[in-house]
Amino acid sequence: MLRLALYQPDIPQNAGAMLRACACLGVTAAIVEPAGFPVTDRHFRRAGMVYLDHVAIERHVSFAAFEDWRRGAGARLVLLTTSGETAHHAFDFRDDDVIMVGRESAGAPVDVHAAADARLRIPIRPGMRSLNVAQAAAMALDSALTRLGGFPP
Repeated sequence: MLRLALYQPDIPQNAGAMLRACACLGVTAAIVEPAGFPVTDRHFRRAGMVYLDHVAIERHVSFAAFEDWRRGAGARLVLLTTSGETAHHAFDFRDDDVIMVGRESAGAPVDVHAAADARLRIPIRPGMRSLNVAQAAAMALDSALTRLGGFPP
């Protein structure tokens, strides 16, 4: 089952938007803590709206706990990063992939990069630093669901 993992999210509005996308697309979400805000934060709830009641959210107390779960599940970790080797639209996604986005303020640390089975980038114009993390997550989910034929009817 395809998942979107948020590594220590620090902007509640972005996290809410990504979880809303997961709810609408039927993708399970995972939050790797600690988050930079309480998950009961009003901005988080407002961004997710009523959609948060329609998404399965798995919470992991640390990256180590997430890795224990992921390895036990046999899932592949696909990290979205500006330093990725492969373009997201050229990647061969699988049903058991966990697409992970890093923190808005700092990306993903070295140990997350090292654990990733694949590191993907979204090609953007030269001179531009990066996309908003929620936009990047939506683009990666689109590519994965298109390749897998996994969009809701």
